[in-house]
Amino acid sequence: MQKAVVLLSGGLDSAVALYLAKSQGYEVHAVSFDYGQRHETELNYAKKNAEKAGVAAHKIVTLNLGDFGGSSLTDKNIEVEDGDVSRTDIPVTYVPARNMVFLSIAASYAESIEAQNIFIGVSEVDYSGYVDCRQDFIDAMEAAINKGTVMGAEDNKPIKIHAPFVNKTKAEEIKLGMELGVDFSLTWSCYRGGEKPCGTCDSCLLRAKAFAEAGFEDGLLK
Repeated sequence: MQKAVVLLSGGLDSAVALYLAKSQGYEVHAVSFDYGQRHETELNYAKKNAEKAGVAAHKIVTLNLGDFGGSSLTDKNIEVEDGDVSRTDIPVTYVPARNMVFLSIAASYAESIEAQNIFIGVSEVDYSGYVDCRQDFIDAMEAAINKGTVMGAEDNKPIKIHAPFVNKTKAEEIKLGMELGVDFSLTWSCYRGGEKPCGTCDSCLLRAKAFAEAGFEDGLLK
């Protein structure tokens, strides 16, 4: 059985990516990040998802991107602004180079267990405008990983980054997740990270829009 490392944030996208990797026959090794995020609640949901999906392993890597600041998700001096699903600018919830950091660590984990596959649930269709959710970034990171690992550069065992939703809407993801048996009540999207979703941040608005378009009720809000 081939191994795959799945970036598991605890959110909607990563949960569907996890179940998709499982459905394709991979032995799944999930990795989550405690990076000083305001919405650390998501890690509890990541643990629940990993346990329910029956992954081979689930690692939680501790970083502190809050030391750098520059994002309302990691700097408590910057407020999480109310969302705007029609925005064209990059919101203050963007964490500088977050997916670059996460994929680098995922590559290290993948090489240590000889996994040639990494799954990440990014999309450039229905998202907050983040530059590290685009196909050209994924392609560049894959090329860098295969230049900077023994597996890729010397052993002819290239590591593939799978971004299966990069051209899909969140509504399409939800429909796929329903087919795969994802329990969306075990996913967390809210950037503010309270006991209940705030309903007004970018991530909450995008989630609500996606469930409405998909024609399903959001299990987390029942």
